[in-house]
Amino acid sequence: MRRRSPVPPAPLPQRDGIDPVRVRLPADPDGVWGTVRDHLVDRFQGAIGAGRVDAMLGAGRFVGADGVLSGDEPYGAGRYVWFHRDFAPEVRVPFEVGIVYRDERIVIADKPHFLATTPRGRHITETALARLRRDLGLPALQPAHRLDRLTAGLALFIVRPEDRGAYQGLFSERRVRKEYEAVAPYDGAVALPVTVRSRIVKERGVIAAREEAGAVNAESRIELVERRGGLGRYRLLPTTGRTHQLRVHMNGLGLPIRHDPVYPVVRDPAPDDFTAPLQLLAKVLEFTDPVDGRSRRFESGLRLAEWAQGVPPRSP
Repeated sequence: MRRRSPVPPAPLPQRDGIDPVRVRLPADPDGVWGTVRDHLVDRFQGAIGAGRVDAMLGAGRFVGADGVLSGDEPYGAGRYVWFHRDFAPEVRVPFEVGIVYRDERIVIADKPHFLATTPRGRHITETALARLRRDLGLPALQPAHRLDRLTAGLALFIVRPEDRGAYQGLFSERRVRKEYEAVAPYDGAVALPVTVRSRIVKERGVIAAREEAGAVNAESRIELVERRGGLGRYRLLPTTGRTHQLRVHMNGLGLPIRHDPVYPVVRDPAPDDFTAPLQLLAKVLEFTDPVDGRSRRFESGLRLAEWAQGVPPRSP
């Protein structure tokens, strides 16, 4: 089997903490594309129009391994092309990313509510990854896992490319103890603590995940820590990491997390509405460091606003 040649390094620097797009020109057995421009127009005219492709070529925004492309170059399958997308304006999330710990291998960040971990969908430059790359001067920074946009708290980022496999493996192999905190309704009829095991399914393009019959793929332990009138503060200990798992399991118990815009009812808050953060916090990360074997434990410095501002608690 013929091996593909190594991908050359990107000739374009990051912009606003975002890597350039990389395109590999595909095989063209029928000779459809005479020039690089022919292919780029075919590939992108549906999204941005042929005129915009030509304008980008004229501005020198498409770059190959050997320099700026005019578009008139003969088409060559396997060739790499890089460019930066035009980012749509994004509303700035008015909260900063805290740094809990940093060394030569990892960064433990305290991510605020409303800030996505990584670029995705309509959230590109307003993400924890883009901000940290810019603010810390770490262009190779990558996340070891992803924390939901509406959830605040601890997220682990990897500084060096050679360490990515080791730290990402901690999460994929479930070798990290994660502890969350949530504020939700108190209901004395719900017997706690309880370990919830169910099958959670999340379809692409559908906002809410759902539970259905079938093999269990999600497990969470739910504990009541204390109560204040009709509210409780809960410790959530997930064993697995399905999308929206804790939110789904709490809702399934009849204890939907405060200010959840999806469970039990899907709502669509305005993108500049930061007044009601989801009361869910990734509070603790514990693991054995895969590089030096040290026991690591980190705790978020953030607090859930509805509990911090509440009345004195009572025992559950």
